[in-house]
Amino acid sequence: MPLQATSGAASYDAFGGGVPAVPNYIEDVFSTYLYTGNGSTQTITNGVDLSTNGGLVWLKYRSGAAASIYHHLYDSARGKSGNASYNYIYSNESGPQGTGAYGPTSFNTNGFTLNDYLNESSIPYVSWTWRKQPKFFDVVTWTGTGSNRTISHNLGSVPACIMVKRTDNTGDWQVYHSSLANTEYLVLNTTAAKATGATRWNSTTPTSTVFSIGTDATVNASGGTYVAYIFASDAGGFGLTGTDNVISCGSFTADSSGYATVNLGYEPQFLITKVVSAEGYSWRLLDTMRGWSQLGNDRFLTPNSSSAEGGDGFGTPTATGFEYGQTGANTQHIYIAIRRGPMKVPTDATKVFSPQTATYSANQVVTTGFPVDMTLIKGRTITLGTIAYDRLRGLASTNTSPVDPQLITSDTSAETSGDYVNTANNTGYQISAGFSGFSSVNWNFKRAPSFFDVVCYTGTGSNRTVTHNLTVAPELIIVKRRDSAEIWPTWSSAMAYGSNNYLNYASAVASGNTDVLNYWDTVAVPPTSTTFAVGTHVRVNASGGTYVAYLFATCAGVSKCFNYTGNGSSQTINCGFTGGARWILIKRTDSTGDWYCWDSARGIVSGNDPHLSLNSTAAEVTTDDSVDTDSTGFIVNQLSATNINVSSATYIGIAIA
Repeated sequence: MPLQATSGAASYDAFGGGVPAVPNYIEDVFSTYLYTGNGSTQTITNGVDLSTNGGLVWLKYRSGAAASIYHHLYDSARGKSGNASYNYIYSNESGPQGTGAYGPTSFNTNGFTLNDYLNESSIPYVSWTWRKQPKFFDVVTWTGTGSNRTISHNLGSVPACIMVKRTDNTGDWQVYHSSLANTEYLVLNTTAAKATGATRWNSTTPTSTVFSIGTDATVNASGGTYVAYIFASDAGGFGLTGTDNVISCGSFTADSSGYATVNLGYEPQFLITKVVSAEGYSWRLLDTMRGWSQLGNDRFLTPNSSSAEGGDGFGTPTATGFEYGQTGANTQHIYIAIRRGPMKVPTDATKVFSPQTATYSANQVVTTGFPVDMTLIKGRTITLGTIAYDRLRGLASTNTSPVDPQLITSDTSAETSGDYVNTANNTGYQISAGFSGFSSVNWNFKRAPSFFDVVCYTGTGSNRTVTHNLTVAPELIIVKRRDSAEIWPTWSSAMAYGSNNYLNYASAVASGNTDVLNYWDTVAVPPTSTTFAVGTHVRVNASGGTYVAYLFATCAGVSKCFNYTGNGSSQTINCGFTGGARWILIKRTDSTGDWYCWDSARGIVSGNDPHLSLNSTAAEVTTDDSVDTDSTGFIVNQLSATNINVSSATYIGIAIA
């Protein structure tokens, strides 16, 4: 029987008799979407249903000749005023709303459509979309009375932040935040510190059904018209059980060096901050699509300014929150943070993995159809290692300095500035001129629950656990130290306790010695759905060392972390797929053997199949038939060229449908 709601949006049973409760996920209600203007009409397909549910679209030029254009905000509550486009207001200005034909012409079931405004040819833009959804976001409008009153809302929880703008006349934005007193307010369109004014919120804290406004003209002039954007905080309502938080509004105080660590309980994708204890600090808006990462060149915009996108080291997202820095010492900040998606477990492997081949020209676009969180790039006909880029370490959405950091899977080198990937967006990325002319294969991955995750962490030098967001226990963990030259420790759930392998070596599994035991403590602290353990070895946990971990798991119909014993001839590796494997990685563990890779873009067929090795710089080998197709997964054949099915030999690997 289907899951049934028993009480509220977050409670379920399996007894039937009611209307099935449909889970909510962050990817259904929020999107950061990057686009390049085409000077005509353009539809932004971001998966957010604005037509049915209503919401807010916030647009901004990022760079180029028109970059000083204001932040434009459009919403379903204010709608249109007889024009083709929705009415707009500016976050960086106090003026009334505009009603010209400037911006979105329709709110769709999966995004919105633009005319030629905010769509100038070849100009880069960013859009942020919020869908109205209980325990996440709401939009309301009203006409002022000039007297203390309450405004009803449908947030379904107590609002933690309310942004109010007068729309018929000039008036500064008034911002309520739960980290401030109900007699205090902020101004979105200025750099002012928090101020006291009892006539904004009538000295009254909001409730789950209403918020209060006083008599100030910025919120309640008689006959004036107003709009409010209302944000929830830690109210649950999301995920399969309806208990997951996806938005948090809070505060933190920077230390004497201007730094702070904030625990949200999840990894964020979007952050707005404001120093409230001192004058002169702009609002800061960061998101992981444009480039909020470990790179230290965070692409920020300022809601109180029309300025183009800038770059600075304002901190990094972590698996459980964010680190923030380079602000005034001992300053108090408020923030709005939104959880990273997707939250849904994938059912279609093509939405989270894409193998592609090409002989690239300068600045050629690689289209995957999804935001790429990691790409592995390998030249097919040249001697060159497999190059790894990922969004968390820095996969920028624009050409920036420093350029995106790279690691090489066959090399022990520390992280270096790469020159092969230029820009990344919601549907792929661009290959730089440095890689032009090479015949290459690209393996592109999207982070998703139960499938694949990326974690960056700083070592402590002591046994510890590292938090991840895979949502299931990882079955394959690959770690690389970033700040120093070290090999790639690799662990599989199919290996015995005290065993370890190395991605950059063809060697057999090592086990039993003290050196290896200091990598993982899988018996005392086995990997869980939220953590994995590392020991004291400098390759996984040196004090102050920086690391990246790539985590894989079995996801039904999408991926399979497998192990098998060779039979000396041919055998089928059943992965539970229905259309065969599109990517196969195999490593022999009882003896030497490369980390062999096959993919459908280069060919997994009944004849010879090209293969590459992650631990080698060698060019592609095309002269053997070591693997064959099978609808449930793939077939391994014993040939001396690869030795991937030697009798009684043991193997590990991963396949993706």
